[in-house]
Amino acid sequence: MMQTDGWTVVTILGLAGVTVITRSFFFLSSKPWTLPAWAQRGLHYAPIAALAAVIVPEVVMTQGALIATWRDARVFAALAGAAWFFWRRSVLGTIVAGMVVYLPLHIHLGW
Repeated sequence: MMQTDGWTVVTILGLAGVTVITRSFFFLSSKPWTLPAWAQRGLHYAPIAALAAVIVPEVVMTQGALIATWRDARVFAALAGAAWFFWRRSVLGTIVAGMVVYLPLHIHLGW
C-alpha cells in the first residue's frame, strides 16, 4: 500500500483551498461583474495567441533547438495548411491539407 507524506496532503489541500477561494469571488458579489472593454478586446485574441504559442515552437524546433535544415515535413505541412486556410477558410480542410503534405514527406522520405 502506498503511503502519502504530510507535505503532499497539505499541498493538495492548500491548492484546493486557493482554487475554491479564487473561484468563489465571482459568486460573492451581489452586483453584476463585467470586464473592462480593453480586457474584453484582449480576450478575443487569447485563443489565437495560445494556439500560436503551442504550434510555432513545435513546427520550428526539434529537441529544444531550431531546425537546421529545410528538409522538415512539419514546415511544409504548416505552409500547406496555412495556404489552404487562407484560400478556403476551412479549419477541417486546413488539417487535411497539412496532413496530406506531412505524411508522405515524413513516412516515405523520412523527413
